[in-house]
Amino acid sequence: MSAIALYGRKKAGFEDRLEAALQALKDAAAAHPGTLVQATSLGAEDMVVTDLIARHQLPITIATLETGALHAETVALIPRIEAHYGLKVEVYRPVQEAVIEFVQKNGERAMYESIALRKACCGVRKMEPLSRMLAGRTAWVTGLRREQSDARSDVHLRDDSEVPAGKPVKLSPLANWTWGDVWHYIATHHVPYNPLHDQFYPSIGCAPCTRRSEE
Repeated sequence: MSAIALYGRKKAGFEDRLEAALQALKDAAAAHPGTLVQATSLGAEDMVVTDLIARHQLPITIATLETGALHAETVALIPRIEAHYGLKVEVYRPVQEAVIEFVQKNGERAMYESIALRKACCGVRKMEPLSRMLAGRTAWVTGLRREQSDARSDVHLRDDSEVPAGKPVKLSPLANWTWGDVWHYIATHHVPYNPLHDQFYPSIGCAPCTRRSEE
């Protein structure tokens, strides 16, 4: 069964949440001309955000991290986005020498050995290239939702808590959306998405750290 058929059920108030998300993106584009980026993980939520940006021709750069450890299906989504929307996706990759050094020192399966090594791997493959992506930006857009996990239950539509540290404003226009909302939107607007979602992957990151759900 496809993810659309399995999950695509909007809840009451969907239209209001959709309008609020679109308005948040429009307001952000106006407030941060030329310095606003969507940092897409290429998951379902981020594809909704990308579609809103493209559909409404908002001046928001679309960028992603190609960590070198993604599923082939995830990497293949990048040219699909460019072809479908006629937009360029900025791709940021880790410093190859740093990846090689990390693997030589810690092995290919380091992320399974300890939390510390998992965080170190993320530091090399994700955090460093993310810092380059956000360099010179005053705001960035994510697809985070409160419903995703307990850890994200306090996701804010606008988070400027790290601005004093010199980091950009973090915007999450889908914070109030449900999982059903996401898939209802994808179905309604024929949004391209990662086929791994059809294989019960709710969220998709690096292949070694991504787990299926049987729900």
